[in-house]
Amino acid sequence: MPKSDIGLIGLGVMGRNLALNIESKGYSVTVYDREPDVTERFVSETAANRRISPAYSYKELVGSVSRPRKIMLMIKAGAPVDSVIDQLLPLLDNGDIIIDGGNSYYRDTDRRYDRVSELGLSYMGVGISGGEYGALNGPSIMPGGDEETYNSALKELLSAIAAQAEDGPCVTYIGPRSAGHYVKMVHNSIEYGVMQVIAEAYDVMRKVLGMSAGEISGTFAEWNQEQSSFLMEITAEVLDRADAETGQPLVDMILDTAGQKGTGKWGVQDAFDLGVAVPTISAAVEARIMSAIKSERMLVSSSFGRTGLRDYGIGAVRGAIEGATGCDASSLLRDLKDALYLSTVMAYAEGMKMLQVASREYGYGLRCHEIARIWKAGCIIRSSLLPRVQEAYLEDAGQVSLVTTRQFSGDFRRRTGGWRRAVMTALAHGVPVPAMSAALSHFDNLTSPFLSANLVQAQRDYFGAHTYQRVDRDGVFHTDWLKGR
Repeated sequence: MPKSDIGLIGLGVMGRNLALNIESKGYSVTVYDREPDVTERFVSETAANRRISPAYSYKELVGSVSRPRKIMLMIKAGAPVDSVIDQLLPLLDNGDIIIDGGNSYYRDTDRRYDRVSELGLSYMGVGISGGEYGALNGPSIMPGGDEETYNSALKELLSAIAAQAEDGPCVTYIGPRSAGHYVKMVHNSIEYGVMQVIAEAYDVMRKVLGMSAGEISGTFAEWNQEQSSFLMEITAEVLDRADAETGQPLVDMILDTAGQKGTGKWGVQDAFDLGVAVPTISAAVEARIMSAIKSERMLVSSSFGRTGLRDYGIGAVRGAIEGATGCDASSLLRDLKDALYLSTVMAYAEGMKMLQVASREYGYGLRCHEIARIWKAGCIIRSSLLPRVQEAYLEDAGQVSLVTTRQFSGDFRRRTGGWRRAVMTALAHGVPVPAMSAALSHFDNLTSPFLSANLVQAQRDYFGAHTYQRVDRDGVFHTDWLKGR
């Protein structure tokens, strides 16, 4: 019996669709799942009459794959990955390749890379983005590990199954060790930020303008003519879907608690370690944490007399209103569009800055223009912004921020007024917009030649003798603040 080209472990949504994708490009696949019934059903039903074979043990899987063996893991990050590696290693030989295609934490990937490499095998940490549809039809793929292993054993296969953009397949060698999983972590962190600012725009439209889900859907569809954003596109579709049971908009039937699998949190934690400010992304992670404490929010809101959507004065600015943030509906929508657009750019800017700093700190040698290129199709954050991001880094790989680039600086000059007004209006009506507010504050910090940190440093010197620098001469100084009291 001929050997398979690749073995794949884990037949969840991503795993089974990736197996189908690989087979459709002319490769044979052996699949394994810890639940034998899942393996049997997949091979006999979904993958019937295709070059996809079942295995019911790791030994059978390894024995069915041609050498050098390529074994891809599409399983839950964390301890399950280590458990599978433990069981695979005694069965593998020199030159065989373990490919972790899940959302593993990059430090875990470094540890596994070292362990597997010491045994004469290759370990590739491969970020894969695109969800169920992308896995089946072409995702964005971010492989990290040994470059020679990528070029000799994986490049052809991964290029075939990746999404295809006008300038090539959406896959490129990212860098050594954990670089692929690091870039995927940053991708997901940007995703958190963009999803949150879209959700905040939706919240303002429903609570301040009193717009229906259908009206908001139409607005997002119209706005998306500018961004061509996958996340905006699916948002319009979600808001247009009716609940089969009640006939109401389905989104109105969904509890306002959002889950998370850790990549956004890891991204924020690492940004802090690197000394990179990511306020938009951080606010998005915190917003999910806030959403999870539903019972606490209900208790606190009731103590302040806010028990439902009606407490927001829905439709307050459908007509003109007076006051410091007075506006009409059409003006607010224009401002909100600007706020959403610029906050989205800030989320991208924060992620790209992380990549620049991490590349230096961890020796990844990342090419930001290539990363932007492979995100242009297949992945969750794909949008028409990415060709401009790619172009910006081609022009200047070491740029300070996307905010200052030729591609985006004009947008900030023209549209920041609307951004400010939208945030002010939301806050005036008690609608939380943490990511939009944080993005705006980040922009204001970046564009402020003088910040309040001089007072903070004086306070630190007062209580801890931490010293300070002066604006008028070089050196390090300390004041005896208690002297003369």
